[in-house]
Amino acid sequence: MSWLAVLLIGVAVSDLAHSVRPVRRVPEAVGATAAIVIGLCAGLTDVRDVVALVVIAVLVLAWGHTVTRGFGRGPAWLPLVVLAFSLVLAVGVSGSAPPVGGLVARWLEGVSVPVLADLTPERFLLLMGALGVQLSTGNVIVRLVLKTTGTINPAADGSLPPTPLKGGRLLGPLERVFIVSLGLAGHVTAASIVVAAKGLLRFPELSSRQEQQRVHQLTEYFLVGSFVSWLVALASLVLLA
Repeated sequence: MSWLAVLLIGVAVSDLAHSVRPVRRVPEAVGATAAIVIGLCAGLTDVRDVVALVVIAVLVLAWGHTVTRGFGRGPAWLPLVVLAFSLVLAVGVSGSAPPVGGLVARWLEGVSVPVLADLTPERFLLLMGALGVQLSTGNVIVRLVLKTTGTINPAADGSLPPTPLKGGRLLGPLERVFIVSLGLAGHVTAASIVVAAKGLLRFPELSSRQEQQRVHQLTEYFLVGSFVSWLVALASLVLLA
């Protein structure tokens, strides 16, 4: 699973860099570089591993480039296809990936944090990649799915007056991290509390509109975005199971 972990880290770093400074071509270059550096630090230095790291870097570059286009006038479905292909490929060849070693394994052996003490280097790297995906990539996937399905926020296209829906980009990562954390702790049922809490927070906004059609539009926007966000967290749990 080492190659899959490096891929997730590269994608996550690319999206985090884009959220901090959306300069053209820079975020994906940062993500690809991070994937290669992490792979080398993880002891992936054989010829087969170097080839895999080059492929991963190309996939990260393709993801970042198509995401930038998808946020603009390009097709929003294309980066989703690139990401799905990359994950399927990484999972398919995961059995051929060598175990994590190098600086990562040596550093993990010297860490005295109880939470990390029982983690294998492979699981640690995969966990870092999965958590990184929750922080920014989840938001990117949500935006792309909303655009692909034509689910537009009525408050953003002018059909509703300005609305205080400003915390979604923060709530999304927080809820995904909570869901993944609860799942890893063996409390999957408790994740429903996070889901219910978000619904309660949004209920006054969804029920305060006068025109029923616009209420349905806002509700659809909220539900599609929320379910996609939750699926990102659940998919990460499946990879970590």
